[in-house]
Amino acid sequence: MAELPRRIYLDHAATSWPKPDAVYAAVDRYQRELGAPAGRGAYAEAVQASQMVESARRAVAVFLQAEDSRRIVFTFNGTDSLNLALHGSLDAAGGHVVTTEVEHNSVLRPLRTLVDAGRIEVSQVACDALGVVDPDDMRRALRPDTKLVALTHASNVTGALQPVAEVGRITREHGALYLVDAAQSLGEIPLSVQELQADLLAAPGHKGLLGPLGTGVLYIRPGVERRLASLRQGGTGSHSEDDRQPDQLPDKYESGNLNVGGIAGLAAGIQWLNERGLAEVRRHAVKLTERLMAGLAAIDGARLFGPPAGGRVAVVSMTLEGLDCQELAASLDSAYRIQTRPGLHCAPAMHRALGTLESGGTVRFSMGATTTAEEVDSAIEAVRAISSAVLNN
Repeated sequence: MAELPRRIYLDHAATSWPKPDAVYAAVDRYQRELGAPAGRGAYAEAVQASQMVESARRAVAVFLQAEDSRRIVFTFNGTDSLNLALHGSLDAAGGHVVTTEVEHNSVLRPLRTLVDAGRIEVSQVACDALGVVDPDDMRRALRPDTKLVALTHASNVTGALQPVAEVGRITREHGALYLVDAAQSLGEIPLSVQELQADLLAAPGHKGLLGPLGTGVLYIRPGVERRLASLRQGGTGSHSEDDRQPDQLPDKYESGNLNVGGIAGLAAGIQWLNERGLAEVRRHAVKLTERLMAGLAAIDGARLFGPPAGGRVAVVSMTLEGLDCQELAASLDSAYRIQTRPGLHCAPAMHRALGTLESGGTVRFSMGATTTAEEVDSAIEAVRAISSAVLNN
């Protein structure tokens, strides 16, 4: 059997791979040497597991410039964080929500569920041709009964960075809660919840933060916990004599056993990013994105979407004339072992705005901190070869 070409993974917007070696080592150490739940025992390994979780919580808090580590709640992924933020703040309060057509289904579907239940009304703000929303449009969408504004920091389709700080200022002036979805930006771009004026910030741990799948975080601004209900009740290891859910953070939102092994890996991923420096991680991302966009744009029949490299994260979507996006992705994988993501990327409103919904979407190339220039060049050459074959057929 012929040996397969080396795998080139360009689907970091879905999950990062490969992880730094320190991430694998941290998970393995927990599983082999500790294996105990956090906050559930007084023996040595259980204490170490609890210390591991709290150390990771502090690392995330510093990474986000949060007020203190209690403001960081661990969840099971970014979707879990967004559901807690949306349902926890809106199930009882109801009211009006402002969001955009740039959002992922992890925002759109919880909101649709609440609309269908008659609990809320939603205004969806349009983006421009580059996939960026105008803060003035967000301001105009606000109503006296607006309870929450939800905005992604970076599109998972085009990578376009949104004006999150300006929208945060507008939202704070209005008095509504502000939810930032940092799924595609946290770990590539330095973020401060203070500068964003975010009340809630949700992100997965397994993308830019380089942790394992099954990890997520939700930042909660001081005082917001009084307006944010817990969606899951149960054992927390604290106040066990009381059958009411604790009000203290983070216990209010962390019922049941945490994914301690995953959180250990998440902490190692953050440490790796800190050692490298986020400024360097961002420079690397922009450089690779410029290289990829320039190479793809020069290919006959290629169409790219979104802003220049400096205005996006390391996500590039394209179509190729004469070839369905599923066929292009399949050809890249089968002939070149280049792994991308075709389709609608769980963001149908974004594809509707780009005019790619009816044709089945785009092929998305997404790079991470471990992606190399050589891998980008291989992807460009592969698309060029496929394009030539299509045009000459």
